[in-house]
Amino acid sequence: MTTEIKVHPDDEFNQTLVRNAHPAGWQNPMPNGRYNLLVIGGGSAGLVAAVGAAGLGAKVALVEKHLLGGDCLNAGCVPSKTILRSAKAIGDIRRAADLGVTFSGEVVVDFAAVMERMRRIRADISYHDSAQRFRDLGIDLYLGEGQFTGANTFAVDGRVITFSKAVIATGARAAFIPIPGLPETGYITNEGVFELTELPPRLAVIGAGPIGLEMAQAFARFGSQVTVFDILPVMGGLRDPQGLALIRAALEADGIQFFLESQTQKVERVGADKVLTFTHAGETKTVAVDEILLAAGRRPNIEGLNLEAAGVAYSKKGVTVNDWLQTSNPAIYGAGDVAIPAQFTHTADATARIVLQNALFLGRKKYSDLIIPWTVYTDPEIAHVGLFAYEAEERGTAVDTYTIHLQETDRGRTDGEEGFVKIYVKQGSDKILGATIIARHAGEMISEITTAMKAGVGMGTLAQTIHPYPTQAEMIKKAAEAWNRTRLTPTVAKLFAKWLSWRR
Repeated sequence: MTTEIKVHPDDEFNQTLVRNAHPAGWQNPMPNGRYNLLVIGGGSAGLVAAVGAAGLGAKVALVEKHLLGGDCLNAGCVPSKTILRSAKAIGDIRRAADLGVTFSGEVVVDFAAVMERMRRIRADISYHDSAQRFRDLGIDLYLGEGQFTGANTFAVDGRVITFSKAVIATGARAAFIPIPGLPETGYITNEGVFELTELPPRLAVIGAGPIGLEMAQAFARFGSQVTVFDILPVMGGLRDPQGLALIRAALEADGIQFFLESQTQKVERVGADKVLTFTHAGETKTVAVDEILLAAGRRPNIEGLNLEAAGVAYSKKGVTVNDWLQTSNPAIYGAGDVAIPAQFTHTADATARIVLQNALFLGRKKYSDLIIPWTVYTDPEIAHVGLFAYEAEERGTAVDTYTIHLQETDRGRTDGEEGFVKIYVKQGSDKILGATIIARHAGEMISEITTAMKAGVGMGTLAQTIHPYPTQAEMIKKAAEAWNRTRLTPTVAKLFAKWLSWRR
């Protein structure tokens, strides 16, 4: 019988979440023969693998020690995008006057209501990742901690599961940085931030990656005084100076203060304050805050699995896999954040599907064949797919970059928004190597370029594709047309002009 789990605050919504994702008193099944597939981890990758295999008629065992749904449902995509929607509404209100809309009265952010809405929506969605649903699909669900006991055996709750193939999909968690005094002073990660019921008046965010930037902007719009620290000069995965300047200006307009290329020396409690001491631009400074959000990368969940007993190699980056996602034990695969560097929910889904094909159908699908887009959901959003120009050049490939600014489109002018698209093209061809978009709906727009890359079509096809007018996605068409004009050399232009004169 499973132990009871509680999620703070213990309200009706979180109680529903727990009833679905880790019901108290759940009776684990008794193993009955060899399973075709053992899935270790009930997050995005594990659930796709388990449901997919069961749908194909395989005998499947699924093991999860905490909450089904993993980070995405419980402490990632679902709760973060819910509160980001509230933050975007605040941003719209604040810029309403620029659009000719004024109103009287005070705009009040009810932080408790924002977080309650998040918990309600998360609870509603949790049914799709519920224990009962997987049982109804014919999956044997084991809730509790487990470990390998051999090359093809895994024990949970004293019960030994024998498998033909297995996939490790245990995900990742927030990485810890050994800053002196941080554990004693106290901090939260992406898990704790969604347990808050009161808005911290002053918030320090350590890490300017996707999670750090998204939460920094949201909490700044809710009313926190936010300070962001990072040891690197980049933000949100961007090295592009133009993109960095645009995103930084947008976030600073929300009141966020940045200390990039800074080193946090120590954290200590002084009265009711949490005080960070850091060096920046050659000076030692301090900042007093009420809460600290640690958002400095992810660490794979491999502890306690006894991987040695199964002959599975691993490192601090997670389980070691080849291009077919096999571990050093060819019967055991890895999928999702525990095995690959592209730690996104949609990549976890894609790698789980590779495992299904390779493990159950003797397929040879490769991870390296995936074309993986990603998005940082700030306002404006950052979206990217493929290579950056500097990455292509580091590999010895000459690149032409085609840049179109949002204000060069009529929709960009009517919306009054800033942004750009940059498409990186192999020099001398129309082959798209990658693209970066910064715009309010960049995450929706990047799929057009991802599809083109996957289909093996290039700038020529994009230039000939009709785009609705007026849309922000016209930036993509305009970039392709800019590439098209480079084909019109002076000699060709003269011949074309002469041909037109003959046609008169």
